[in-house]
Amino acid sequence: MSRPIETGKLSELQLEYARVEKALSDPAVHTDQGNARTLGRRFAELAPIIAAASELQTVHGDLGAARDLVAEDPAFALEADALTARIAELEARLRELLLPKDPNDGKDVILEVKAGEGGDESALFAADLVRMYLRYAERQGWSTEVLDDEPTDLGGIKSSTIAVRSRKADSTVWARLKYEGGVHRVQRVPATESQGRIHTSAAGVLVLPEAEDVEVDIDPNDLRIDVFRSSGPGGQSVNTTDSAVRITHLPTGTVVSMQNEKSQLQNREAGLRVLRARLLAAAQEHADAAASDARRSQVRTVDRSERVRTYNFAENRISDHRVGFKAYNLDQVLDGALDDVIDALTQADNDALLAGADSE
Repeated sequence: MSRPIETGKLSELQLEYARVEKALSDPAVHTDQGNARTLGRRFAELAPIIAAASELQTVHGDLGAARDLVAEDPAFALEADALTARIAELEARLRELLLPKDPNDGKDVILEVKAGEGGDESALFAADLVRMYLRYAERQGWSTEVLDDEPTDLGGIKSSTIAVRSRKADSTVWARLKYEGGVHRVQRVPATESQGRIHTSAAGVLVLPEAEDVEVDIDPNDLRIDVFRSSGPGGQSVNTTDSAVRITHLPTGTVVSMQNEKSQLQNREAGLRVLRARLLAAAQEHADAAASDARRSQVRTVDRSERVRTYNFAENRISDHRVGFKAYNLDQVLDGALDDVIDALTQADNDALLAGADSE
């Protein structure tokens, strides 16, 4: 049996929504872009909750009036039944909206794709994944920036680092892409295979919430920054200056290398963005590990060592092993049609949270 909606919590959120809405209407608030962004994200989080609660209240009133009419004319029974069904839908929607949120759901992301087992075929598959994510971002109306990549002679990618950002205040980038982290496996006949045998190779995907400057304080004295010449496929120099940058965060040993830009300063800034994201993710994982079971149930982390998905070209099939999702539109998925599989993962996550809440 579903747990009833907590009216006290809902009232608190309605008051918070009014406060945030009032604050955003104040021009002075927008002089601090960081604060305005935070308020904008919170407003976007609260808006669907308040809209559902408002509609629920309206439908309850309509149902009361319909029942009065039914007492006079049974012909209104169908309308009353439809309103009762709508109330059930809205209550289910509200329970889902009131579930504990991943604190990173409103963030943009740093996405890294790395070739794994399989040599050249793995690098070619990594390039396919990069294209898939770029196409998905385009479909969502997000902006992308390739911070760094290492191409191969055959058109594959050894590794690629991409910043994915929403053009709106209510970013859903992390909320949608957080499930992509893990080992992705491909089964297909490589272009170099003369016998027509299916090979299996893999690539790794790492998804990190992009950290803002205020979230991760990096002491410049904790950094060692080395510069070197960028290199392209085959080891040939792609420029004649030491523009590539390697940043080492001494306290943690975290190393980030960037060589995509021709400017040392641009590579340094891109490297610091990735470093902040990695340090934020590491701090959150440490906090999650030290937290209680209740806290861990609210903030889920992706097991990036887990084999999460298989792409079978011979059958045009995509399978996500975490939720048993299977579809035979791999060609469309690789062209960016990822919504169905992401929706399945999101729904499974919400179902697990709802089951946990109802059992309490």
